[in-house]
Amino acid sequence: MQTQLADFIRNTPDGEEADAILRKCVHCGFCTATCPTYQLLGDELDGPRGRIYLIKQMVEGAAVTRSTQLHLDRCLTCRSCETTCPSGVQYGRLVEIGRQHVEAAVSRPLRQQLLRRLLATVLPNSAVFTPAMRLGQLVRPFLPRRVRDKIPARQRMLEWPTKETPTRVKLHAGAGADADSPAQTRRMLMLAGCVQPAMLPNINIATARVLHALGIETVIEPEAGCCGAIRLHLGYRDEALDDVRRNIDAWWPHVEAGIEAIVINASGCGATVKEYGHLLRGDPAYAEKARRITGLTRDIAEVLSGFEAELAGLARRRGVHTVAFHPPCTLQHGQQIRGTVEHLLTTLGVETRLPADSHLCCGSAGTYSVTQPVMSYTLRDRKLRNLEALEPQMVVSANVGCIAHLQSGTSMPVAHWVELVEHLIYG
Repeated sequence: MQTQLADFIRNTPDGEEADAILRKCVHCGFCTATCPTYQLLGDELDGPRGRIYLIKQMVEGAAVTRSTQLHLDRCLTCRSCETTCPSGVQYGRLVEIGRQHVEAAVSRPLRQQLLRRLLATVLPNSAVFTPAMRLGQLVRPFLPRRVRDKIPARQRMLEWPTKETPTRVKLHAGAGADADSPAQTRRMLMLAGCVQPAMLPNINIATARVLHALGIETVIEPEAGCCGAIRLHLGYRDEALDDVRRNIDAWWPHVEAGIEAIVINASGCGATVKEYGHLLRGDPAYAEKARRITGLTRDIAEVLSGFEAELAGLARRRGVHTVAFHPPCTLQHGQQIRGTVEHLLTTLGVETRLPADSHLCCGSAGTYSVTQPVMSYTLRDRKLRNLEALEPQMVVSANVGCIAHLQSGTSMPVAHWVELVEHLIYG
């Protein structure tokens, strides 16, 4: 696809990246077949190819309208189109550039402005979000259904592992360690997240307990916060980059001390942290640090896939033998991690079934269920029908947003797959 960049974006980092991405697109339309919004609406402009044309027109200087903004708003940023694309078009990066410039060109209705500002202010700020979530859980039975759907019931929290908690497997630190030397504690840094500790705290605790069983200490840096995804996808790019820099500053002493990895159990956060090197590529003070952080970041599935034999030796069949797995878009399309969770759970004696539409989004997509509720709930209900048709004992996923979204529409248990692994080990 040939482009002629307009003066306002020519010779800028966004312009150069948009131009390179657009030139890869060959108009084939394969992406439309796996786009959830195109499937629902049947409008070319609500599919990846149509949105690419809109962004092309924008960077070439065409007038940007409220209609352009609406079509970009409807995009889930699920990146299923990237997995399908034979030309390697990095649509996710392109749509973020498009949204950034549309936000600067088109004024939103006041109600939308207030809602988006509220989301960008409250959700990434755990000091505000946590007490708000606690209050919501307290009065949850009395709330309207639409509000109640956003507030998971409060969990009975597991215990965080301590030095007194038995370590189930003794592992030597590092390849090539002397087999006769005493086992050393391995240490990994974990991103707690901004909403997850308040909404579904057992995901983090279960992660720490599973790693502890393998002889790995989990460290959480309290100065780290939101990964930046919420503000980035809402169009508050500068604030999102501040989130990124804050996390890098908080983690850097641990990196210098030789932390083994940064493990993340929310695939949406993982997909964003793995982009830190790209997001700060033009920042001379942070570019190299950001690349280092990206290189250290691992989804919990990537970490545990190296311990299948040890986990199989620890796991005990405790009543759960069949699950349906919903792979989040940020795991399978954003991070390109496919089959890892399924293989691991199967190794542990759990039959893991995928729905026919496993490649499609459940409609959660960060704040999408708030900003585009009709589309979001339509996708959720379709996803749940396909998951329940598998007749599992429970549904497991790998991202807090997907889990909370699916929980709101079914009586079937929905949990993070690492919580199931913890249950298999500890009971």
